[in-house]
Amino acid sequence: MLVYLIRRIAQAMLVIAVMATLVFFAVYAIGNPIDVLASPQADQIELAAISQRLGLDRPLWEQFGIFVWNALRGDLGTSFVYAEPAAKLILQRLPATFELAFTALAIAVFVGIPLGVYAGLNPDSLGGRSIMGGSILGFSLPNFWQGLMLILIFAVILGWFPAGGRGQTATVLGIESALFTLDGLKHLILPAMNLALFKMALVIRLARAGTREVALQDYVRFARAKGLSRSRIVGVHILKNILIPVVTILGLELGSMIAFAVVTETVFAYPGMGKLLIDSIGRLDRPIVVAYLMMTVVIFVVINLVVDIIYAAIDPRVRLSEVKG
Repeated sequence: MLVYLIRRIAQAMLVIAVMATLVFFAVYAIGNPIDVLASPQADQIELAAISQRLGLDRPLWEQFGIFVWNALRGDLGTSFVYAEPAAKLILQRLPATFELAFTALAIAVFVGIPLGVYAGLNPDSLGGRSIMGGSILGFSLPNFWQGLMLILIFAVILGWFPAGGRGQTATVLGIESALFTLDGLKHLILPAMNLALFKMALVIRLARAGTREVALQDYVRFARAKGLSRSRIVGVHILKNILIPVVTILGLELGSMIAFAVVTETVFAYPGMGKLLIDSIGRLDRPIVVAYLMMTVVIFVVINLVVDIIYAAIDPRVRLSEVKG
């Protein structure tokens, strides 16, 4: 297990180093922030002063070297627009994105797995076919369109939930979150549902496929022959064995929820990292864009590493094959 862990950590560090290089040069090669930040009446002297103050007058390779040195010390640069550390601005928005992503993941898991298991156990029933038809819609409908329809139906027509914003927050055990207030939960339900629909469809299909495969195994037939109840067979013998692929996929999907909640946060005006990213791209605020992408890469890598460790703990064959390799 130790060899497996060391190898995975080394691979994770390599991925972060490669992505840092790609992200920096890709972002810094596009556009000129001075054209956005400077006044239209600014002369060449003022433009040169702004360029020198932001460090944009140096060669690109030198800027990259400074970025790497500062990043190793935890400094991802200072925002051109807000004149504050980029990491600080992103971390201020991070709790809002986290609560949105984790709520969406919880909805996808606690709704998707039971529906997928039911569809797998009853593939030819009306309910099973309806669930699979709904999962196809979850894959097909554009995320932004789903968000607009949710706002139109549940906020405008029915008036059940607010159309946007984060709502009130409260602090519990030093953690500030909208999950701790009724108003915050009301504001969270629609964007979380919008973010969860695609993942829910994915979980349904994974759970259905796993259930249909496991239900045909000899140990399940033996459990039925012993006279075990249907609920025990499903809960102990089927559900446990379909969780390995579901856990693997959901770990990666959590990273994508955090990274790509941009559309949902924009549609619902939810003050998370995604909305900050969109505003920063429009203003060519390079440090925030780079810091966001780097933090997203780190989140992806860490989640993937944790999933690999959990996967190896669940299935010892994984770490044994890694050691042999």
